[in-house]
This record gives sequence, C-alpha cells and structure tokens, in this order.
Amino acid sequence: MTQTGAAPAARPPDIGAVTLATLKAALRRGWADFRRAPAFGLFFGGVYVIFGLALFWLTRVTGQVYWLALAVFGFPLLGPFTAVGLYEVSRRLEEGRPLTWRGVLGTVWRQKDRQLPSICAIIVLIFLFWSFIGHMIFALFLGLSTMTNISTSWAVFMTPNGVTMLAVGSAVGGALATLTFAITVVGLPLVLDREIDFVTAMIVSVRSVTTNPGPMALWALTVAALLFAGMAPFFLGLFVVLPLLGHATWHLYRTALD
Repeated sequence: MTQTGAAPAARPPDIGAVTLATLKAALRRGWADFRRAPAFGLFFGGVYVIFGLALFWLTRVTGQVYWLALAVFGFPLLGPFTAVGLYEVSRRLEEGRPLTWRGVLGTVWRQKDRQLPSICAIIVLIFLFWSFIGHMIFALFLGLSTMTNISTSWAVFMTPNGVTMLAVGSAVGGALATLTFAITVVGLPLVLDREIDFVTAMIVSVRSVTTNPGPMALWALTVAALLFAGMAPFFLGLFVVLPLLGHATWHLYRTALD
C-alpha cells in the first residue's frame, strides 16, 4: 500500500475482512494515538467544539435559526478536513515520521487541491437533499395542522400525523446518514493515503461496507453513540471523542483495505 500518498494507485485496493476484533483493535490503537499526540487531538477536536458552541451561543442570543443553517453547511465542509488532520497524525505515528504542526497542517492544507473537496461537495449535496425532503415530509403530514410553537409545545408531534411524520422522517434521515457513512468511512482516509479519484474512493468505501455489513453497522452505531455521549455537557466530551474516532477510523481503514 502507498504510504505517502505520492504515487498513483495502479488499481482500486482490495477489500479486507472487518471483524469485531478489528473494531476493538481500531479503538485501542486510536486511543493510543491520542495519548501519544494529545495536543493534535485536542486541537482538531477543539475546532468542532468551538464552532458548535459559537453557533449555539449565536442562536440563543439572536434568536435567529439561520445560524443552524450555517452549521448545516459548515460542518460537512469543515469536518472532513479536520478528520484528515487526525488521519495524518496516525499515519505519521504509524510510519515513525516526526510530528510537527507545519507538517500536519500543511498536509491538511494541500487537500484543497486534491480529491477531498469533491467528497465534501457530495456530503453537502446530501445535506441539502435531506433539508428539502425534510420540509416536504413536514408539509405532507403537518402542512394543514394548526400552527404550534414547537419550542414550547410538542403536542403536534403526538398526533397520528405527527407520529407518522417522525417515523417517515427518521427512516429517510437514517437512510441518508447510512449513505454518508458508507461513502466516507473508508473514502476519506483513502483520498489522503493514495492518489485516487473521489468517485473510486467512494465506491471502494461502499464496497467495504457491503462486504462487511455486520461489523460496519456496529461501527456506525458505535460512532453515533460516542458522538451523542460526547455532546454532553456542552459539547466538551467531543474534545476526547472526536480524536479517538478520527484516529480509530484510520486504523480501521488500514485493515478494511488490505
């Protein structure tokens, strides 16, 4: 496997087996990487925390929900670049290369001229599609309902139409979240590690998920559970959860693509 990402891959990489032991090892190695380079983990995790806290504060102070729209656009664009920084730290630790801020941040900066922005664009399109479909689902089931301030009353969601809307919305949202996970779980570290086009990287990532459906589904649930736990209190848990998951994803990628 190309270690530096400088040489083109002759063909798409082979798909390896992912097992429960693989997931445990990835988490263990991810935690070890975080402990070996905590400053980098706290820095990249802090980007998420500060961004989230700032938007939450602006929304509360101004009462304007358009700041949440900024988050919808910002996180899909910011997230992959932040994740690449954690991947690069793990790669350098794996290869025994020196860890320097200039080297790691320089690698992140160079991704703007490679394939990562294209994957970011796909993620943003998925978010936009979800926003459109979400509004359609709301209009379909609750468009004719009496207007209610949902910030002070949840009664509208307890009606038959409200419950149906929540069920349909959750199903559609879950499907789009699964798609996003499938194209990025291996695709993001792959475009860092190799000179490969983003379409091929996403296809390889999806193949990795479909080849190992059970373990990959468990990994998706693990990621979701840890992120949910990390958001309390006040997103501060993400200082630890995000670096752990970022480093662990790199090691999962190294196993998933043999």
